[in-house]
Amino acid sequence: MESVGYYILGVIVTIIVAFMVGMTYMGLSRKITARVQNRKGPPFYQNFIDAFKLASKETAIHHGFMHHAGPAFLMVASIMSVLIIPVLNDGKWFPNLNFDGDLIFLLYIMVFGPLGMALGAGQTGNPNSAIGVTRGLSQMVGFEIPWVMALVALMMQYQTTSLVDLMAVQQTTGWLMFSSPFAFLAAVLAMLGMFRYSPFDIVGAPTELASGPVSENGGKYLFTMMSSGSIFAFAKLTLYVDLFMGGADNLIELLIKTFTIYLIPMLYGMVSPRYRTEQAIRYFWGWPLFFGFLALVHAMVF
Repeated sequence: MESVGYYILGVIVTIIVAFMVGMTYMGLSRKITARVQNRKGPPFYQNFIDAFKLASKETAIHHGFMHHAGPAFLMVASIMSVLIIPVLNDGKWFPNLNFDGDLIFLLYIMVFGPLGMALGAGQTGNPNSAIGVTRGLSQMVGFEIPWVMALVALMMQYQTTSLVDLMAVQQTTGWLMFSSPFAFLAAVLAMLGMFRYSPFDIVGAPTELASGPVSENGGKYLFTMMSSGSIFAFAKLTLYVDLFMGGADNLIELLIKTFTIYLIPMLYGMVSPRYRTEQAIRYFWGWPLFFGFLALVHAMVF
């Protein structure tokens, strides 16, 4: 039986890896987008420079308890998510805290952070923050429905609420993206809203809302939000790999699979202008919802 120190070390290593991979992917996204637009773009490590520069700064802007707690809510939700989701199949190098029913827990904890941030941004009194929060919560209602339908379809089809059990199923039957194609399509289309790249970048809305909910946040506040965003991105990508692509046996395989998934919202955003809020909701309640319904029917039949 492993010691407590082993698990504590595993938690620290998992968080560091999630932060580094998430920040690197975000930097590569900026670089690739720039090259597609015939620009040079910043170096892929620019996000690390920006993050540590923000961490070294102080801010004198304070708007009360929830303004402090909002970024903390994001960080707690991100860390809890990445610790629940198995990083590798064997779990030796990255021990996690998964348990029976962890998929249901993830459905709740992945919403906890954005809701906390919404409360924090709302207390600032900045109208840009309020508008961004309203748009974000509205869009969340849009993509959460097909996302939940996809997960419920998997739970019904394989009679389990455990992510580890679903990973074990794929060791014998193959990837669930092939055996549960409708759930995969619904989840991938919902993922476009989760990453908030164009055309679903209505929350921050660059050049329109002065970055939306983060308008009154700078210094360590913004560093915390950037860090939690990178960790959360890694958690979501790893979750998709575990659910539909059989997980990964080593870190190299995980990086290949997660970056392949990450290319979907990134490349889609390069060719899509920003939607309005009602257009985004209408999109998620169109094909993603349709595929989610088919996934439920498929689970009941098969």
